[in-house]
Amino acid sequence: MEEPLIPVVPMSLTAHIRSHRKPRRSASTIAMRAGVASGVLGTLAVATAAGSANAAEPVTQTLELPVLTGDLAAQVAQSAQATQQAAANYQLQAERDAAAAAAAKEAKKDLAHAKAEAKKKAEAARKAAAERATRAAERTTLTTASSSSSDSTSSSTATGSAAAVIAFVKAQIGDAYVSGGTGPNSWDCSGLMQTAFKQVGVDLPRVSQDQSTFGTQVSLDNLLPGDILYWGSAGSAYHVAVYVGDGMFVGAQNPSTGVAEKPLSYDPPTGAVRVL
Repeated sequence: MEEPLIPVVPMSLTAHIRSHRKPRRSASTIAMRAGVASGVLGTLAVATAAGSANAAEPVTQTLELPVLTGDLAAQVAQSAQATQQAAANYQLQAERDAAAAAAAKEAKKDLAHAKAEAKKKAEAARKAAAERATRAAERTTLTTASSSSSDSTSSSTATGSAAAVIAFVKAQIGDAYVSGGTGPNSWDCSGLMQTAFKQVGVDLPRVSQDQSTFGTQVSLDNLLPGDILYWGSAGSAYHVAVYVGDGMFVGAQNPSTGVAEKPLSYDPPTGAVRVL
């Protein structure tokens, strides 16, 4: 019996070289790789199942959206409220600043006005004091002059036209004062003078302003009975009367006194004119 032939497999020419031989895989390596592959496949299967579940129930992924949206709206509303409050505060501060500036301006204006008024009052007081001093000096001068010349200027020594004028005005003492009055029972100052001097043929102007420049100006320390006294400046006098001697005058003074006889010191005149 022939022995069976055993096929001979030719060996690679490099098979005898150790570095060129393919290393044999051990059983543990193969098992580990199989486990890894199985894990990967399992993971893919789970992911696929999860994807299918998510596709079937999409509501689960959007449950948090309303909560996030509500928080964001609350934050926006809170921020808007803070912005409005800041704007209101700025506006209030601006209004306060404007009010303070207006108050300061008004106070400055009031202070300037008060200073002007105080200055005006001080000036008026100064002028009044100066006028009082002048009138006091004039009163002293008139009193002295009338005392020294009483013998020569008394009404009892007045003669002629002056005596007639004096007699007429004294006869009217007690009559009423009426603005524009020319007698016979009521007079104003210039009306009484005009009528009195008409008794002796002297035609005086009607008003006191013109009567104060009619005739010759005389000084107050050289008065004679019958001289016309005036108050105010010559040409713009506001009152007239007649000097009757002994430091006295008669005139239609005012509604409360009417026609009266008064001493020169009662109301010192400004000047005098002589027409007789």
